[in-house]
Amino acid sequence: MKYVPVIGLEVHAQLQTKTKIFCGCSTEFGAEPNHHTCPVCLGHPGVLPVLNKRAVELAVRTGLALECRISEASVFARKNYFYPDLPKGYQISQYELPVCEDGQLTIDTESGPKKVRIKRAHLEEDAGKNVHETGGASSLVDFNRAGVPLLEIVSEPDLASSLEASEYLKALRDLLMSLEVCNGDLEKGNFRCDANISVMPEGSTVLGTRAEVKNINSFRFVRQALDYEIKRQIGLLEAGDKVVQETRLYDPAEGKTRSMRSKEEAHDYRYFPEPDLLPLRIERAFVDQVRATLPELPRARLERLVKQYGLAHDEAKLLVAEADRRIGDFFEEVAHKAKDPKKVFHWFKGELFRALNEGQAEIGALRLTAEAFAALLEMLDKGEISGNVAKDVFGELLAKGGNPREIVDAQGLRQVSDAGAVEKVVDEVLAAFPDEVAKYKGGKKQLLGFLTGQVMKAMKGKGNPALANELLKKKLGG
Repeated sequence: MKYVPVIGLEVHAQLQTKTKIFCGCSTEFGAEPNHHTCPVCLGHPGVLPVLNKRAVELAVRTGLALECRISEASVFARKNYFYPDLPKGYQISQYELPVCEDGQLTIDTESGPKKVRIKRAHLEEDAGKNVHETGGASSLVDFNRAGVPLLEIVSEPDLASSLEASEYLKALRDLLMSLEVCNGDLEKGNFRCDANISVMPEGSTVLGTRAEVKNINSFRFVRQALDYEIKRQIGLLEAGDKVVQETRLYDPAEGKTRSMRSKEEAHDYRYFPEPDLLPLRIERAFVDQVRATLPELPRARLERLVKQYGLAHDEAKLLVAEADRRIGDFFEEVAHKAKDPKKVFHWFKGELFRALNEGQAEIGALRLTAEAFAALLEMLDKGEISGNVAKDVFGELLAKGGNPREIVDAQGLRQVSDAGAVEKVVDEVLAAFPDEVAKYKGGKKQLLGFLTGQVMKAMKGKGNPALANELLKKKLGG
């Protein structure tokens, strides 16, 4: 029997606010343990939470980008459970009436674009962090993170493979970062995912028993965890066993999921309306105000880049998927000044991305201007400099800035395209390598590259390689 995976994802995105969701404590990462705490986020008796308006704004901003219905009235609830990192013994979240409902997000799949339905997106507070000492008998708790605002985004079970799940997470992360709602830092846990996974016989409409895999914080681990879990559940069913509804953890070291606890249902948390917070009412004027501030969204930008600049879908996706939308902005600025957007993209994909990835430059502090970038490409197109010289000058522009023409002239890097000067060196090379000339004429045509290289070496890289190649062929008889 063939089985079909059914996957739904719950993403917890930390909102980019300066203070926590119900108090004035800082959300800054990296402080000494329990430094950013107060009686409110520690749950002391008699304290009252006050809702952070900026967190609501960011939630609405996300909901609009996901084409959600923004609720005019939503309610906070107490989610009751006990764990050492939960100082109040409950978490303030939303249950029956979330801020955002019924949206969608388009992703790319092997069979083309696919719309993944968004069930809900709701506000809640984060818990603290348990710190387990290596080899120790005790654990410590850091409450700096307790009360940090989260937006939990819940998809419908529309994903049918680990690859689709990974693409969904990448698309959602790109969207949140372009909105400046979440910085998407996976290592710091600012964007993390719980996956609900089940399998059912192909052609069936009855969903199987699902398992939830908690707190996966990398796209690679999501794929590995889901692939393992799909295989595990199919193995159980084929052996005549049942899949148990439970919460599981993924162990990257072993590449396996393991049982953590039985899966809780909503009634296990004993949800009830938070008595210390009034219902949240969001006026249409506020929604319209937030809508007016939305930037061009990644999917729309991708489609425009393809149409406007003639890029392939995968090429445009690279520009849109980069962590900082300023990369796409810089590409468009250069493309407007240069003649060939495809060539601009080639240099972005190669030289610029390499420099950014290796830490040689930062997109927010580039010394290289769009004017200098376009001028460099123009010099290359006109044959004024060679490709290798262009790369060297590009590196200098990244490091120091400046005018590429002035750099080339000051260092004497202009390419020699005078046919007479190049022909003289070609004749000298042919005379210096009679054996290679004979072998070339005997059929070893690959030696043309060697001879061209010798011409370029003799001219210290300043010769026009295309002209040298052409002259060599002519003198060698084709």
